[in-house]
Amino acid sequence: MLEQVRESLLGAINSIVEAIVLYVPKFIAGLIILLIGIIIASIVKTIILSVAKTLKFETFLKRYGVPELRQDYNWSNLIAEISRWFVIIIFLIPTADVWGLPRIGTLLNEVLLYLPNVFVAVVIALVGFVLASLAHDVILASLKGVSQESAKMIATGTQWAISIFVILAVLNQLGVASDLIRILFTGIVAMIAIAGGIAFGLGGQDSARQVLEEFKKRIK
Repeated sequence: MLEQVRESLLGAINSIVEAIVLYVPKFIAGLIILLIGIIIASIVKTIILSVAKTLKFETFLKRYGVPELRQDYNWSNLIAEISRWFVIIIFLIPTADVWGLPRIGTLLNEVLLYLPNVFVAVVIALVGFVLASLAHDVILASLKGVSQESAKMIATGTQWAISIFVILAVLNQLGVASDLIRILFTGIVAMIAIAGGIAFGLGGQDSARQVLEEFKKRIK
């Protein structure tokens, strides 16, 4: 009886040791792939941050009124970090295959396919906020015949409207409640139209008259 128990234990231990010995080369190979990926990802991040610093990317964004993320974390860091994780996940997929973890590899592949949406969303946000700031400046400069207060109100309203549309577009790109975003988009457009009509019809008659008179003068 004791002999059988001893043989069973030895057999189990031998099986475990054999499995570990056979798995060690796979683990080392996967670890090498992952380390190479981490090194390349760090290089990519460093290059992106260096290029952004050389081009004064953050200064450009501040000039056009693009909102800051955090004091210690800017847009350049966000883009560089997304790129770094993109490279890491590219190397994590073959690492998971070598380690015999197909489900994790499938999950990482889905994440890899989703990351471009995040990158596109960041680009949409940056371009949109820059356009919103430009629209504000253009409208403010073009309404010289209107009172300064009215011109600022129209320019700021336009900037906020574009910024809201940009945020909705970013959320839609990320796939966050797409149907709800469409409903909100339609509602906001209707709200702006109604608010604009009320403003011009009631409190904004003088401003509207000034804008129309200036427009007539330019036509003549």
